[in-house]
Amino acid sequence: MAKPLDLEEQEQLDELKHFWKQYGNPITWVLIVVLAGVASWNGWNYWQRTQAAQASVLFDEVERAIQSGEAARVERALTDIRDKFGRTTFAQQAQLLGARFLHENGKSEVARSALTWVADKASDDGYQAIARLRLAAVLLDTKQYDDALARLAAPFPAAFTALAADRRGDVLAAQGKSAEALAAYQAAYAGLDARSEYRRMVEVKLNALGVDPQANANQAVPAVPTEVK
Repeated sequence: MAKPLDLEEQEQLDELKHFWKQYGNPITWVLIVVLAGVASWNGWNYWQRTQAAQASVLFDEVERAIQSGEAARVERALTDIRDKFGRTTFAQQAQLLGARFLHENGKSEVARSALTWVADKASDDGYQAIARLRLAAVLLDTKQYDDALARLAAPFPAAFTALAADRRGDVLAAQGKSAEALAAYQAAYAGLDARSEYRRMVEVKLNALGVDPQANANQAVPAVPTEVK
C-alpha cells in the first residue's frame, strides 16, 4: 500500500508542478534543439567518414592506374573523385598525383585542368600552393609564360615563398629576361635553408647567370677587427 505524502513532500511536489507548469515548455524545446544538434553533428561526422572511406577507394584506383601506366584510366578516376568527393583531402591529393603522371605522359591539358582545380578549390593552403607551383611548371613546359607568371603572382604561404621565387626565375629565364630571373633566383637562394639540396640547385642556376652567391655572401661579411693592444 502506498505511503501517504507528508506535508513537506506535498509542498515539494506542488512546487515542482508549479515550476514545470511555468517552465516546462521552454525546457522541452531547449532539449529538443540540443538533441537535434547532437544528432546533426553525429550525422555530419558519419557522412564525412563515409565520404572519406569512399574517396580513399578512388584514390587507390588512381595509384593503381598510374602503376599500370593507363593514362585514360587515371583521367577517369580523377574525374570521378573530383565530382563525387571533391571536398575530401583524398580528392586533392589524387589530382596532384595524377596530374604529374598525365603531364609526363603527354596529357598536359588534362594535367593543367586537375592542377587548376586544386589551386582554385582546395581547402588546404599547402595543397593550393603545391598545385600553383606545379601548374606554373606545366605552363612553362608548354611555353605559356604569361599564364605561368600570373599563377605565381599571388602571395604564397611562407614555407613556399622561396620555391615560388625559383619557379618565377625559371619562367623569366625562359623569356630571356636574365636580369629579372637573376633577382628571382637570388630571392629564392636567400629564402632557402643553407643545408637543403634545393638551394644547391638554385646556386647552379645563379652560376649559369654569372653569379656566385657564396662569394657574394663572403664579401658581405665584414672583417673582424683585431684587438688593439
